[in-house]
Amino acid sequence: MKNIEVSAAIIVFNNNKILTVERGYGEFKDKWEFPGGKLEEGETPKDAIIREIKEEMNADIDPIADLGFIEYDYSNFHLKMHCFICKLISENFSLLEHEDKKIVALEDLDSVDFLPADILVLPLIKAYFSKLDTK
Repeated sequence: MKNIEVSAAIIVFNNNKILTVERGYGEFKDKWEFPGGKLEEGETPKDAIIREIKEEMNADIDPIADLGFIEYDYSNFHLKMHCFICKLISENFSLLEHEDKKIVALEDLDSVDFLPADILVLPLIKAYFSKLDTK
């Protein structure tokens, strides 16, 4: 089975809402995900997410927390996805590779039609915000 390693940005806005994007192509067209993409050879997961968001959204981000990674077996590949809580450096961005966006409240993330791997990220996000609430 083919192995694919990617980084994903959980982009958080000041009101603790989170950016989700809709895939516009391929097998998973019309499903929702966190933006990001494949690591290039020799690239760290953090460097990859900064580059990918620049390429996909013409935006600069600050990865403020590393949530670790999840792994998921799709029918034809194994995915390892590194996940980062990120803030936009500038609030302006453009969707260059996705069909649509939703900025979703933390409590509404479960209602989004996410790709299977992205569903596995939800507990990591909730745990991150839960730790913030107890500080």
